[in-house]
Amino acid sequence: MMYNQTKRKSDVEAGSRPLYPMMQEPPAIRWAFIRKVYSILALQLLATTAVSATVVFVHPISHFFVSTRAGFALYIVIILMPFITLCPLYLLHRRHPWNYLLLGVFIVCIAFSVGLSCAFTKGKVILEAAILTAVVVISLTLYTFWAAKRGHDFSFLGPFLFAALIVLIVFALIQVFFPLGRLSVMIYGGLAAIIFCGYIVYDTDNLIKRYSYDEYIWAAVSLYIDVINLFLALLTFFRAADA
Repeated sequence: MMYNQTKRKSDVEAGSRPLYPMMQEPPAIRWAFIRKVYSILALQLLATTAVSATVVFVHPISHFFVSTRAGFALYIVIILMPFITLCPLYLLHRRHPWNYLLLGVFIVCIAFSVGLSCAFTKGKVILEAAILTAVVVISLTLYTFWAAKRGHDFSFLGPFLFAALIVLIVFALIQVFFPLGRLSVMIYGGLAAIIFCGYIVYDTDNLIKRYSYDEYIWAAVSLYIDVINLFLALLTFFRAADA
């Protein structure tokens, strides 16, 4: 018995046995799950791009939101809706068709918010943020898959990223009530970008090892939030630097 326990321990340490139950699935099933998640993520990003581009290029839309009281009230509702939608989406992310309906509402509201953020930003700044976001997301995703294949684990990042996110939220609230100038906005954008780079690695690691097959919606939502927040963080940084 002592030999068997020692052997099991050495197998785990050597990486020959999967540490997580989801990694014991047949590779074909796991890869089908991963492809499904990234397909949903791609559709989310395409829908966000389409809605955001409409808001940016159809000027009466952005003008309505910034020049009328009704538009401002609707803007507040749109900002709050993703937070309101997240709770039922989490509870119903395994129940079809509610998961897709809530996901659609969530994406449209996020897309409008992104579009309004871009509507009053220079095209050069938007392009820089978009290109850098794409490069960073692809690079970190490939790195995480490479590291996971070699037995590396990134679950330890969870508590640190959560604490960093709380600090970032407090920093943002301070900026709202006590603006500290352009340099502090750049610092905020840079810190937010670093934090959401960490979240991309963490959530990709969860996708590979921890999500079950019927959690594809929530896995896609987690990665989508990371990508959008990274883009907005870089947009904030470049916009402040260009001012």
